[in-house]
Amino acid sequence: MDMKAEEEIDAVVKESYGVVGMTCASCAVSLESYLKPSEGIREISVNYPNKSVALTFDTGIIALDQIKSKALEIGYEILTGDEAEQQEVLDQKEDKRLEQLKSKLIFAVVLSSPVFVMAMFFMGQVPYENWIMLVLSAPVLFWSGSEFFLNAWKKLQHFSSNMDTLVALSTGVAFVFSFFNTIYPQFFLDHSITPHVYYESAVIIVTLILLGRYLEERAKGKTSSAIKKLMGLQPKQVVVFRNGEEISIPISEVVKGELILLKPGDKIPVDGKVKRGDSYIDESMITGEPIPVHKLKGEQVYAGTVNQKGSLQILANKVGGETLLAQIIQLVKSAQASKPPIQKLVDKVAGVFVPIVIGLALLTFFMWYFLGPDPSITYAFVTLITVLIIACPCALGLATPTALMVGIGKGAEQGILIKDAQALEVAYKTNALVLDKTGTITQGKPQVTDVNWKNNSGKELFEDILLTIESKSEHPIAEAVAQHLRKNGSKPVDITSFQSITGQGAKAKYEDEWFFIGNDELVLDNNIDFSTELQTLASELKSQAKTVVLFADHHEVLGVMAIADNITESSKQAIHTLKKMGIEIHMLTGDNQETAEAIANQVGIDNYQAQVKPADKGAFITDLQSQGKIVAMAGDGINDSHALAQADIGIAMGSGTDIAMESAGITLMHSDLLQITRAITLSKATIRTIRQNLFWAFIYNVIAIPVAAGALFPLFGFLLNPMIAGAAMAMSSVSVVSNSLRLKNQIDK
Repeated sequence: MDMKAEEEIDAVVKESYGVVGMTCASCAVSLESYLKPSEGIREISVNYPNKSVALTFDTGIIALDQIKSKALEIGYEILTGDEAEQQEVLDQKEDKRLEQLKSKLIFAVVLSSPVFVMAMFFMGQVPYENWIMLVLSAPVLFWSGSEFFLNAWKKLQHFSSNMDTLVALSTGVAFVFSFFNTIYPQFFLDHSITPHVYYESAVIIVTLILLGRYLEERAKGKTSSAIKKLMGLQPKQVVVFRNGEEISIPISEVVKGELILLKPGDKIPVDGKVKRGDSYIDESMITGEPIPVHKLKGEQVYAGTVNQKGSLQILANKVGGETLLAQIIQLVKSAQASKPPIQKLVDKVAGVFVPIVIGLALLTFFMWYFLGPDPSITYAFVTLITVLIIACPCALGLATPTALMVGIGKGAEQGILIKDAQALEVAYKTNALVLDKTGTITQGKPQVTDVNWKNNSGKELFEDILLTIESKSEHPIAEAVAQHLRKNGSKPVDITSFQSITGQGAKAKYEDEWFFIGNDELVLDNNIDFSTELQTLASELKSQAKTVVLFADHHEVLGVMAIADNITESSKQAIHTLKKMGIEIHMLTGDNQETAEAIANQVGIDNYQAQVKPADKGAFITDLQSQGKIVAMAGDGINDSHALAQADIGIAMGSGTDIAMESAGITLMHSDLLQITRAITLSKATIRTIRQNLFWAFIYNVIAIPVAAGALFPLFGFLLNPMIAGAAMAMSSVSVVSNSLRLKNQIDK
């Protein structure tokens, strides 16, 4: 790569920022379409529910301050600075906006109620009623509804439009028409037309839309609760040792290598290693695993987890944005800001929606004015207002991002990290799943499964000798045997002349007698007697894909042990569930044919291949894809990184620290196949909710606009009241957010 290309890469910034000033979903489309053509902006994605903009821009062409200035031109403020500060400012502004909406809503309800009662029940019975309604309506429109008019004006200055444009136009037309008829009723009376007023429509529309926005803002806060929960996992203050003293400092001041003191109940502030003490750590908020993990000296702990009973001293090795928690938050944020292909089409529709609606409203006005029955001017104004007010681009704009925020956020709470919306959409279509055996179907750690002694006399001493010999070996199987014996209370004894025999095992002397531990070959080479009974048992264990270890003295085999990489408890259930979902399961392993066959039979997998090298896994996936399959690959994310990248969707399984998150679309924070079923169920539920939302948003507009224009009048004499139109429009947005929130219950464990 030449110097020029390197400089070009350095100049490109990819970052997310908070946005203040968005009042509805179509605001996101407005901001995105306004900034997108700017030279130097390579990619932009505005997310309304979590009030953010993801930008990729070339600082050599356009500075961040210039982008901020352009956004301000149409009424939006882009927040910069520290992520925590941005979130704090956003939260403060959101709380303030909610309070303002509540105040304006209460004010609107108090003043619009008498206007509504007078217009509906006492029309023509109250002296100076039009003047009274004018005095009551003006503050509702121009104080409670001020944001509609201000935002519409800002958009108009830049030949842009959004939801506020429709509300301002419809209520403005209703108010001006009514105002004219209040101060100069004679104009229509001279033409033998009753000078109707529509103050009640204007104020009730404003009140209902404010109610809709208030409910929407409250519900929207719940869709982003997952991120707020994750961000709240770190403590604000940390106790550290400096110059031999315990001092409390803000978390932002913690540096690498800092020694941190943790008391029972403390949240762990950074990623680090236990320096002193031991304790159980609740890692459920990171991994989704409910059982606390026992941590000893030298073991890794993660930011956001909770120390339970013991006191610990930990050495910080990752702080700030480097911690696993910070990476998870960033991954979840970028995933929530991403857009599936279907949303890009919706954005295009929403971008031209408002101008089309204004055009339809004007067409409706002229058709009623020239072709409608008398009083045609009244009918024309009523239908114009109703068409403008009933159309709802907000429901379309909210359909996808609200469902994504709930779905991806819920996944993060359960230890399922989704890289982007594309990953969800592909997981939804998956019909073939390729599994790596070790660490995916099995636990990835050899464990003793069977211990059989020729006779029980002297068993305790033999176990002590066996523990001592295996403790001196570095072989993983020896480690598994030693660990098993320690758990059962065996103690080391004094041995001499320890020898490791390559490919066979080991031997050592205890009280001048030789003892052997190893395979059949070791027994055969040393002319040790191997009883028929124990030989039969060993053959049976081998047929179950277990590794057999023999323990002998210099005369005979004394015991037979079997070691296996055990199948995880949930594997069989998970594979059964996945097959019921219609997903074809394939297992690939580097192990021999016998082991592969035994594991596949135990968990119910019909398609498997043994002795597969990591490089061959990618080719296997390519072959499945050529058959038209949508392939998911689940592996440990290290040696499987090529296959994970080759698959339509890669699922990385592991602790979330040493796995290749970049290669995978979905990362599972602990190795449990049931997590794959949950991830696929989550994707299906989320995509289904998005489709439901979009269907109802489109259908609502397709049906509502013709009805508002008076399509039913020639057949049934029915004309929609503008107030009903306002209620329908407000509720369409609220219903979309509410439907998305249903996901929280659908995808619980």
